[in-house]
Amino acid sequence: MNNQNAIELRDIKKTYKNGALEVPVLHGINASVAHGEYVAIMGPSGSGKSTLMNLIGCLDRATSGTYILDGVDVSSLNDNELAEIRLKKLGFVFQGFNLLARTDAIKNVALPLFYAGIPQRKRNDAALAVLEQVGLADRAKHKPNELSGGQQQRVAIARALINDPAVLLADEPTGNLDTKTSDDILALFNKLYENGRTIIMVTHDEEVARHAKRIIRLRDGLIVSDGPSGA
Repeated sequence: MNNQNAIELRDIKKTYKNGALEVPVLHGINASVAHGEYVAIMGPSGSGKSTLMNLIGCLDRATSGTYILDGVDVSSLNDNELAEIRLKKLGFVFQGFNLLARTDAIKNVALPLFYAGIPQRKRNDAALAVLEQVGLADRAKHKPNELSGGQQQRVAIARALINDPAVLLADEPTGNLDTKTSDDILALFNKLYENGRTIIMVTHDEEVARHAKRIIRLRDGLIVSDGPSGA
């Protein structure tokens, strides 16, 4: 693994336009995340945390500033290049799981490899291996409606890991889960972190954020604090 940071954000600004109206959301974000860090992004509603997560996830573009992801300056990439970066360098875990309802766990997990053109046998083998990592190899042939919420989120985490991404992005990953299941999922994230995975998690929940090792707090489009979580 190289020594550069997984993520570098330099004076990132984002303004949304609504007709003649301009709505500034991020006012100059400067931050870096090293390989192997586990970071939570927090902030009240309207602080800019979702906008920042979308920019980090290459789902949106900054109005100005520089974003370097795993050594690649993504600031000037076109839409096709951004899609390729998302496929190769990022893994996404969402609050709502975002699984295909009529498709079993192994095919849900293998989906990014399907888009990458990997042959079926190879992608199924890889999917089974990551399902084993998240403790769900025995549920490979189950569809989402045959799985609990926690199991569905484990499938989603396995799918996010299938391409061995530079960064795992988790957006309110325990938001739809009960306390016990949330604890199980957060224990899995901690295990991934201990195995060297880079994790960035957006959450509004202080208790969830404390599982990360560092918390970046936003308010009104600016970073107001950035330091150890005390976990």
